[in-house]
Amino acid sequence: MSLTPEQTAEKNARHTTRMARKKAIIDAAIASATDERGLLIVITGNGKGKSTSAFGTMGRALGYGMKIGVCQFIKSRTDTGEEAFFGAQPNVEWHVLGDGFTWDTQNREQDIATAERGWAVATRMLNDPSFDLLVFDELTYLLSYGYLDNDLVLDAIASRPAMQHVIVTGRGAMDALIELADTVSIIADEKHAYRAGVKAQRGIDL
Repeated sequence: MSLTPEQTAEKNARHTTRMARKKAIIDAAIASATDERGLLIVITGNGKGKSTSAFGTMGRALGYGMKIGVCQFIKSRTDTGEEAFFGAQPNVEWHVLGDGFTWDTQNREQDIATAERGWAVATRMLNDPSFDLLVFDELTYLLSYGYLDNDLVLDAIASRPAMQHVIVTGRGAMDALIELADTVSIIADEKHAYRAGVKAQRGIDL
């Protein structure tokens, strides 16, 4: 149903009033956010896109000339599109530190040893203030499976340089990690092409 000119004018006036109130609230919230420090961001949940979100933030950070370190735990593939692109960037140090998912290795002792070697790389980065952003991809598994000392990991993240940002991805983030984080996103699994028999697609999943 079409509106009369008077109804249209009234609707537009109500919209302007609502948006003015909303802008005042948002502006006040922005003005009150005065802290500036490194953030711990946790991206968890069973849905697709956790690592993709982290890599999107990497692209933003590179736009500002920031130095970035990436530690990919669990995963062993070195032929992904993200590594091909980001690994070639001069401000990115990229490490693939896994032997494959646990159902591939089927060897807990090996997984623990690999996790400890990988965490040594992550610790070096956490102690280096020249890194502006660190991405610890799939770190949540190393904690939930007990491959690393949880307190040691959380303490190392908490005591990193003041302006260093860290993004942790992976399913099943433990409560202590979520509590420590500044920002937490939980990605839900509503639907996935894989369950319909579609294999991982180059440039989308790999």
